[in-house]
Amino acid sequence: MTPRTGQEKELRADAARNRARILQVARGQLAAGDNTLQLNAVARLAGVGVGTVYRHFPNRHALVEALSADRFRELVEEAQAAAAEEDPFTGLRRLLRFALDRMLDDPDFAAVLESAGDTDVRTSHMKAELDGTVMGLLDGARLSGAVRSSVDAEDVRRLLCGVGHAVRSGGGGVRDLYLDVLLEGLRPPR
Repeated sequence: MTPRTGQEKELRADAARNRARILQVARGQLAAGDNTLQLNAVARLAGVGVGTVYRHFPNRHALVEALSADRFRELVEEAQAAAAEEDPFTGLRRLLRFALDRMLDDPDFAAVLESAGDTDVRTSHMKAELDGTVMGLLDGARLSGAVRSSVDAEDVRRLLCGVGHAVRSGGGGVRDLYLDVLLEGLRPPR
């Protein structure tokens, strides 16, 4: 069963196999262009009962969170690399471009990133790790005078999600423009 209380719980071998099969089928559906991820259809394709799917993933969002775990790990690693940049604002620009590209490539990942509530404690941990790394990056940028003092990591995540929505509605050609507008808005008032 998927842990919901904040403590990891070891799955029985058969439950772990079922969970892995459900995720495999869901990834296959997404790869085939079917992003509906209807849990009943996933159960049928995975060869498991509907109750089994719902025990692991109580709703579509929980399934999407599990499918987004690899993307989150990539984003956290990129945030750590960006934090190692000599110029914090250059690192911030690098991270935001990377994150925006992943969000535009995977709208479900964008939904998990912008969601205020997580169904899986692992997602909450990854968001906290990401926010902590981004705060360090912002602190460095603030010290160099490149970022206003009132902005925190959650603000940056929400603003970036807004840019993602704007780019999707305005076409891909505006990505760099909108990202530049966001970055300029993070700078201290002149």
